[in-house]
Amino acid sequence: MKGMALKSILDRVQDGLKRREEVREGVQRDMRRATRLSKQAILFVHQERFEEARKSLEEAEALFVKLHEISGEHPDMVYIGLVEAAFEEYAEAQVFLRLVEEKGFIGPEELGVPEVSYVLGLGDVIGEFRRRALDSLRRGDMEGAEDCLRIMEQIYIDLTAMDDAYLLVPGLRRKCDIARRVIETTRGDVTIEARKRSLEHSIQRLEEALKGGRRRKIGKAKSQGNSGAG
Repeated sequence: MKGMALKSILDRVQDGLKRREEVREGVQRDMRRATRLSKQAILFVHQERFEEARKSLEEAEALFVKLHEISGEHPDMVYIGLVEAAFEEYAEAQVFLRLVEEKGFIGPEELGVPEVSYVLGLGDVIGEFRRRALDSLRRGDMEGAEDCLRIMEQIYIDLTAMDDAYLLVPGLRRKCDIARRVIETTRGDVTIEARKRSLEHSIQRLEEALKGGRRRKIGKAKSQGNSGAG
């Protein structure tokens, strides 16, 4: 049986490669946009613009749905670096939003992200809560800053308790090392502010006590002067 001409075969291969390259470029473009939308959502959360944060994340989610559809024909597209980075940023933004709004965590299944991306994104949430803690300190909200520090410590403790994950999730150990330093610095900032406030309150009480003492002395002197005049 006569086979196909090699040129015809290679022409089809070339067409297939061109289509694949077009798909790859489209995926990269979508994933860069998804990453930008997630970063934007994080900024909106810091600004307490929660509705806008949710809209940004809904747009990012639509891009991941599109990726899922493409992966049926091109499964290797799911594993390019930009996809992993986009999932990681999206997970970070979603977890951060849920914690700020509802004080609760959201899992990778609900988000539709790979477990590795979820864990790495969770590690980055610690840095966002440092920023939120500092914003709270600037507003004079000690309770808010302490809540942020508590969440940071909880995430760190639970992540480092995953012994196997250190071997199975590339980059997790480094993220946890960075997170530990971020937490220690934040704890120092909160402690310094707490001591500063305590000192200010002590000085205020002392000033009030001194003013009260002076008023009593003046009142007593006036009383004695009035008695002498009589």
